Amino acid sequence: MILDSTHNSMKMTAAEISYLWTTYQSDTMSICVLKYFLQHLDDSDIKALVNHALDLSYQHVEIIKELFVHERIAVPQGFTDQDVNLKAERLFSDILYLKYIKNMAGGGLSGYSRMLPNIYRKDIKSFYSKALTSSPTLILLEKGLATRPPFIPYPDKVEFIQKQSFFLEGLGRRGALTGTEVTHLHFNIETNQLGAALSTGFSQTAQNKQARNYFIRGKEIALKHTKVFRDYLEKHSLPAPAGIEPEVTESTEPVFSDKLMMFHFSVMIYAGIGNYGIAISESQRSDLVIDYSRLNAEILKYSEDGINILVANEWLEQPPLSIDRQNLSKK
Repeated sequence: MILDSTHNSMKMTAAEISYLWTTYQSDTMSICVLKYFLQHLDDSDIKALVNHALDLSYQHVEIIKELFVHERIAVPQGFTDQDVNLKAERLFSDILYLKYIKNMAGGGLSGYSRMLPNIYRKDIKSFYSKALTSSPTLILLEKGLATRPPFIPYPDKVEFIQKQSFFLEGLGRRGALTGTEVTHLHFNIETNQLGAALSTGFSQTAQNKQARNYFIRGKEIALKHTKVFRDYLEKHSLPAPAGIEPEVTESTEPVFSDKLMMFHFSVMIYAGIGNYGIAISESQRSDLVIDYSRLNAEILKYSEDGINILVANEWLEQPPLSIDRQNLSKK
């Protein structure tokens, strides 16, 4: 008997359950964050964009909840109104809200496109296909806030690499960066600058001492990584984007629960590890690969420390697991 891929005849795979579970966690978190943003938005265009992103998150949560209930899968707790104080003072500016949505949309595009090849049920594939095509339309260009990657000269002729030093710095330094290397450096500067700004706001408003110190350390790491990447661009006379820490206010009133902020950072760290991994695979300079690798190792250690804080405070929900056959055998 050949089964088709409809939900009537096919159980969810490990990938499908896990993707939906993770998406539910991320979207319930986004709902809390975006609802707070809307309390302090002055720009009507940015407000429309945030409203659109919020509507999408609400839709995702309802669809996943319906799928889980139908399959008799426990619906995760995720994040609720208890994790956000909508009456708190403004913590971030409209500019930071817009850059946050840009980063969120980019993360969604890369995440959904990575998930789709591993999904086989038609209803779940349809859900992620629609999520991929309905990511928020950005208005950074209209607002004059888009930081474009640097320009490089147009190639005017075909050339071939003639020296191994193009890849290996020990054999002589290449005097220029490839366009791909420039792109990754620029992008990773932007994501680290957003991380530094968020860690500034989170450290000002965190109630748990461990979490507060974790965010302060996160800011130090983000600024350190930004400097490493900025140095590469500046050594090659290329501009680097400016920081956005000034877009954080002086408010110390708690906005988000420590649980939500710690989870938010774990999501950002996961994305950062992936970004560095892609940069490593697409960089053709040995010094760049070495720097990305050592910085990635630092992020992995930082991530482990964050997980320990989440577990110690019972803030981390257990994801779907395979059957522990060894434990069953012992019983």
